[in-house]
Amino acid sequence: MLLEIWLRLTLFFGIFSNALGGFIGINIGTDISNLPSATDIVAILKARQITNVRLFDADAHLLNALSNTSIEVMVSVTNEEVLGIGESPSAAAAWINKNVAAYVPSTNITSISVGSEVLNSIPNAAPILVPAMNYLYKALVSSDLSHRVKVSTPMSMDIIPRPFPPSTASFNTTWNSTIFQILQFIRNTNSFYMLNAYPYYEYVKSNGIFPMDYALFRPLSSVKQIVDPYTLFRYNSMFEALVDATYCSIEALNFTRIPIVMTETGWPWFGGSNEPDATLENAQTFNENLIQRVFNDSGPPSQPTIPVNTYIYELFNEDKRPGPVSEKNWGVLFTNGTAVYPLSLSNSDRNSANSSTVFCIAKPGADANKLQNGLNWACGPGRANCKAIQQGQPCYFPDTLQSHASYAYNDYYQKMHSSGGSCDFDGTATTTTNDPSSESCKFSGSLNSSISGLFPAPASGPVAPLSGSSKNSAYQFSLWALFLTLVWLPLFFPLQYLCLGCIL
Repeated sequence: MLLEIWLRLTLFFGIFSNALGGFIGINIGTDISNLPSATDIVAILKARQITNVRLFDADAHLLNALSNTSIEVMVSVTNEEVLGIGESPSAAAAWINKNVAAYVPSTNITSISVGSEVLNSIPNAAPILVPAMNYLYKALVSSDLSHRVKVSTPMSMDIIPRPFPPSTASFNTTWNSTIFQILQFIRNTNSFYMLNAYPYYEYVKSNGIFPMDYALFRPLSSVKQIVDPYTLFRYNSMFEALVDATYCSIEALNFTRIPIVMTETGWPWFGGSNEPDATLENAQTFNENLIQRVFNDSGPPSQPTIPVNTYIYELFNEDKRPGPVSEKNWGVLFTNGTAVYPLSLSNSDRNSANSSTVFCIAKPGADANKLQNGLNWACGPGRANCKAIQQGQPCYFPDTLQSHASYAYNDYYQKMHSSGGSCDFDGTATTTTNDPSSESCKFSGSLNSSISGLFPAPASGPVAPLSGSSKNSAYQFSLWALFLTLVWLPLFFPLQYLCLGCIL
């Protein structure tokens, strides 16, 4: 009995300690005409308080620029590199030495994604995908880095032919042998399953079977509720259903307790004439609701105790990508650091406070000349206090016209709106209840600790994290809840009764 308890504790802490509290990260693509320098990209990440990033390669400039930032980094073996590494342990060791060991610990590399959707994009490489993962892991062991760097491979939803209802989902049998080996590797190395899932594409493919609100996390009317007929789980979003379909596909191969990390998801904000659903409004709605969903720190119906850590696709618009117009317009930021649309990490369930405070910010895409005139007026005749946006001051970064105008507009508005001052500035301003403050830059009217933001527009980021005592209390509560669910209960009940619904 004591040995069994010890084994369960080892499994629990090894796999789930990192799953406590969901995080939002961002993918950084580089197929861009005017790509900012690595130093500028990292400055944008820091200004926006982004804590987790995924690179599609192992770019040396970015890895150097990310040193001493504490930002958690996922590096990638490209599909072109998978073939060579899967055939040569020495090639894997060289890759680890060059792209991981050379930067750790100053650059906080925490995981490696091996290829991207290899089974779909280069199926001929399937036989050597798992050997590549094994060789890389062994190279990490040799470098004494396996305890801090996890290895996995991103999989698309295309390998699950029928994801609904989630409880009956299973992997394409063509790939069962390879997927079984991948899951064995993940379990044996305490890693996680990497999933690329796009409700945008699933909605487009459904031809109206599912409502748009379901894809965008919007509430569904009682007559449109999406319910799994076998488990009676109600799915409030397509995102949750796709994650659960993957969990149940994993369980169909007799693997349990393998956490899923969403390595790619998002929504394009602009498309061609034949892509009517790729709109700015839909993209903003999807990502805002996604962030709120991830930050409620719970999983999908079948795995409610495991948050779904998620990387949004993507930081910048990649204008050089081939394909339809929408392929070039997934970014949440322009390359100058300004937001494509306001996007906040604020969550009404987690942050009680600032809904009554109204801020005045510059409209994304406002005319630059009008913005400059508005900024000049606010800091001059408008008597806004613009000291904080001067060079060397806490609100200077991001050093963009939109960011500085937002700060000045808001300072003027907070002082003058009670006596008739408006938030207009020749049509370049708008109001928002999302606090645009960051940890270093507090906007007038901010309650400082009530709203947190990843990409609020503009000049924003999360506020100071929970105090040490509050964070420790929340952590300990979550830890005990998971301990009771995953360790104590299984000692008294057979594991098969703890599937939480993923049973056919």
